[in-house]
Amino acid sequence: MDENKNISDNIDMARKHIIALVDCDSFFVSCEQSVNTDLKGKPVCVMSGRGQCVISRSKEAKKLGIRMGMPYFQIEGNMKKAVYINANHDLYSEISKKVMSVLKDFSPLVEIYSIDEAFVDLTGLERLYKKNYLEIAQMIRQEVKDKVDIPVSIGLSSSKSLAKLASDKAKSLDEGVYLIGSRKIIPVLQKTSIDEIWGIGKNLSALFRKNGILTAYELVSQDDLWLNKQIGIRGLEMKHELLGEMVSPVSDEVKLPKSIQKTSALAKFTSDKNYLKNSLNYHIHRACVRLRRINSKCKGISIFLRTKDFKVYCEKKVLNVPTDFELEISDVIFELLDKIYNPNILYRSTGVILDTFELNSEAQMSLFADSLRDEKKIKLTKCFDKLEERFGKDIIQTGFIKKDV
Repeated sequence: MDENKNISDNIDMARKHIIALVDCDSFFVSCEQSVNTDLKGKPVCVMSGRGQCVISRSKEAKKLGIRMGMPYFQIEGNMKKAVYINANHDLYSEISKKVMSVLKDFSPLVEIYSIDEAFVDLTGLERLYKKNYLEIAQMIRQEVKDKVDIPVSIGLSSSKSLAKLASDKAKSLDEGVYLIGSRKIIPVLQKTSIDEIWGIGKNLSALFRKNGILTAYELVSQDDLWLNKQIGIRGLEMKHELLGEMVSPVSDEVKLPKSIQKTSALAKFTSDKNYLKNSLNYHIHRACVRLRRINSKCKGISIFLRTKDFKVYCEKKVLNVPTDFELEISDVIFELLDKIYNPNILYRSTGVILDTFELNSEAQMSLFADSLRDEKKIKLTKCFDKLEERFGKDIIQTGFIKKDV
């Protein structure tokens, strides 16, 4: 019976767009297990910063009762049997690129939603692969596992919102794939809590509950005029996406992030200014590498320091001319550091934020630009990046370094 239903769903989906949401399972943990196979099948947790709290768990760790966001000092009893690993975001970024590359081999339309999720437009591919959409999703899942050793769950439907909902359901299935065809939409929405809908946060959930809307089905049953009055066009889009209409198509257009943030806890509490500068230099370099990878420059540069007592001090400067060059950004950061640094305070972490981006292809040339100097900067940054590609991350380390007299 279920097999016949899946076939009819596939026939029905063939008349519409079909969108897949590919979601990597326990991504940070899966990355660690892919480079260290001894960790497979064990309770493993990836920790933020320097072991501060849990940001990814294996299914074995979940069974021990370890919660997402749990601070390490609350770990007790059987939870101590788990392996705790400090996050390695550069590793996760590299593995993410490999996963996305596999997805792009299947479809020209891949929209990277986050480091571990992507929407893939599969419309029409059943004719190319001579398989139905469920079989194509299984193919994708196996290919990612074989080539990158990362398990994924895949949700299929005719809109992004339903694909997201389907991917959540796929995580509980051994086959890791779930399809919401037209005939399943209403039954699924009737069983879906308002809190499970993609894009609904605490405030929106509270508004809906206040008006007696507890399920996704009750949401889509609302009048368009009422939704528009309460939350505007977003409410209408949400309703029609949940009804299977593709309001937001999959786009492979590269979207610049709102900001690039690099931060970490210090190895020790300190008020040593040179120590802080070295930490900031590391963040500056990693942020600039990311900036160049998205072929952009930034105008907004911010610094923040977190004290031993968790107070945060920050300062920002906006440049007239955008840059992606470490030494220019470090000049600004150290200027800002002088404004907020207090030698009588112990600091626990440092951070750098870059924002207000411009694509290199869209940047305006300044009438007063020093073309020779700019050419030297470009050559130097390319040299930085090529050395790291060949010899690994952190082969280049920018330094200043002088002792304060």
